[in-house]
Amino acid sequence: MRISIIIPVLNEAQAIAGCLDRLQPYRAQGHEVVVVDGGSRDGTMALAQPLADRVLASPVGRARQMNQGAHVAQGEVLLFLHADTQLPDAACDVIISALQTAARWGRFDVRLSGSAPGFRLIESMMNLRSRMTRIATGDQAMFVTKDLFHAVDGFDDIPLMEDIALSRRLKKRAPAACLRQCVVTSSRRWEENGILKTVLLMWRLRLSYWLGADPAHLVRQYYR
Repeated sequence: MRISIIIPVLNEAQAIAGCLDRLQPYRAQGHEVVVVDGGSRDGTMALAQPLADRVLASPVGRARQMNQGAHVAQGEVLLFLHADTQLPDAACDVIISALQTAARWGRFDVRLSGSAPGFRLIESMMNLRSRMTRIATGDQAMFVTKDLFHAVDGFDDIPLMEDIALSRRLKKRAPAACLRQCVVTSSRRWEENGILKTVLLMWRLRLSYWLGADPAHLVRQYYR
């Protein structure tokens, strides 16, 4: 079973080489790395070229970029990875093992990179919520069989909450594998904007989305 690791990027020159270096063992095993650039102006594409199987240019928008990567992917499984997220050891083997059960999609638990005690509480609540609701976020390195991804028409073309929208459709089709191995994702947003302020913002945005708010309106609040 071959896995296509799809990485949407935008101005990730500082992180992309380190991200792709960590994925080289998976390429050596026969898996595929696809980088989809949304219009970077800092040389991200040039840095990615020698370290990926494909580097594509795409209109900006994480959902659009990931859909484009999925369209060209050669693997039977799609793994969507943020450039600032690090997979656990033997991640592809773990995914393949999980998909040999009834599951056809899933995600990892998440650990935030920061050392502050508050981050341990945040990541524990994120993982518990995801396990209870079977809703995954992009920070958790979502994976799905290619057939199922295309059967539900991929990510919605929305600027925010595309991961939640996809999870909703996927869990109606097949059970999720909620893996306890942790990806490590950057805590820079919490550190820059404040832990409590960021948590409250994310709760408010998710609640608004569940109540039917337009993601185009929510994304302006997210980046404000």
